[in-house]
Amino acid sequence: MSNAQTRRTFLKLSAAGLTATAAADLSSALPTSGVPAPTGAITVRVTSGQLRYAAADSLNWRTGAHPSDNTIVLDPSKKFQEILGFGAAFTDAACYMFNQLPAPAREELFHELFHPSEMGLNVCRTCIGSSDYSTEMFSYDEGEPDPEMKRFSIAHDEPYVLPMLRQARKVNPDLFLFSSPWSPPGWMKAGGSTLGGSMRKHSYAPYARYFVKFLQAYAAAGVPVQAVTVQNEVDTDQDGRMPACLFGQEYEIEFVKNHLGPAFQQNGISTKIWFLDHNYNLWGRAICELDDEDLRKYCDTVAFHGYVGTPEMIDKVHEAHPEANFYWTEGGPDYTSPDYATDWAKWGKTFTQATRHWCGALSGWNLALDEKGRPKIGPFPCGGMVTIHSQTKEITRSGQYWAFAHFSRNVRRGAKRFDSSSRMTEGEQVAFENADGKKVLVVTNAGAAKTINLMQGNQTAEAALAPESMTTFLWN
Repeated sequence: MSNAQTRRTFLKLSAAGLTATAAADLSSALPTSGVPAPTGAITVRVTSGQLRYAAADSLNWRTGAHPSDNTIVLDPSKKFQEILGFGAAFTDAACYMFNQLPAPAREELFHELFHPSEMGLNVCRTCIGSSDYSTEMFSYDEGEPDPEMKRFSIAHDEPYVLPMLRQARKVNPDLFLFSSPWSPPGWMKAGGSTLGGSMRKHSYAPYARYFVKFLQAYAAAGVPVQAVTVQNEVDTDQDGRMPACLFGQEYEIEFVKNHLGPAFQQNGISTKIWFLDHNYNLWGRAICELDDEDLRKYCDTVAFHGYVGTPEMIDKVHEAHPEANFYWTEGGPDYTSPDYATDWAKWGKTFTQATRHWCGALSGWNLALDEKGRPKIGPFPCGGMVTIHSQTKEITRSGQYWAFAHFSRNVRRGAKRFDSSSRMTEGEQVAFENADGKKVLVVTNAGAAKTINLMQGNQTAEAALAPESMTTFLWN
């Protein structure tokens, strides 16, 4: 679609009788003094209907106005968490699908996904052994107990996982990788299998060795890893239907402070340790773990999933431990959903709420799967951020992909979220400032078309929001 067509479509929307909600004089509650005035025009990008991250006409600031209920008040002088970045998971399944593409098609897709001039995805997850999205079940040390890790091998990852990771980092040298185990090797667990079960204390020392071996082997293969989580989803064994492991609160504390942290230190490993890697509703557990001073010597970062609970629960952890970091590390679409390709407003809301509640990174689930959510060994109907058709190799993009585009294409590593507030109906918004001073406001409108006002200091700008849309505004 040409820019001209895009503008015509958007201007037609804009002229179709968009009206603001009844104006309310909020000026007494709005900060104007001390807030820096914006400069230059506002660049606009829209996803709605047939538009996909499409350029709309730029907007201009003007001096003075009484804000309406749909006013977003911006105060870049009030900064919050720093942003690490955005991405999704290089599961075994995703790497397998990438590897099925002809080399030119894969190069084009990787440029689109990872190059800083395109999507710029730069915080991505890998799996330590198999997850539910793998071609087979495996660990890096199968068989009888091997506490000295003499049998350890990452041979399974050599045909397609490591090559895909190397290629992605070549496209984006700033790619930050964090790696998560779905299960320790079966011989370390109660039940003796990677399917479900729980961790055993007598396996702490060999399991710390296992992490060290993994990080050393990946680094030797040209894929250094910047962080690990202790266990994917510590609070479920998934009823033994897939690789999973119960890892109790006291077990995780003891493992990190007495084994994993010291093992990293002794081996000169600078990889960060993140814990929990599970749902918002485990906020109480997160506080209790951070309360342990010895754990905090090695770990100050909580990884959250959004399947259960609400992002406001992170606020409780932040209040107890304002020094802690929080990252959103998993969530993906369902390929059976009729709106798989168009649910960007749902993901816009998810991403906005996570970042408004202290998350400094957003990392989705599988980067790529086929049209039936494969390959997999688990029970869930997940779809990829992109779909690669198993037969035709055609690539299609999910609603989640387009939601990510509104963040990852503009918000750079080192950006900080800044204060933004509104009484907007049926919508979400979040604002960031990059290190170079560029401001980014992402607005998700889950309802009908409407007009909003942006207000920074004594300057305002009026903008039309298309129905069921995401809109990004950029200015200096």
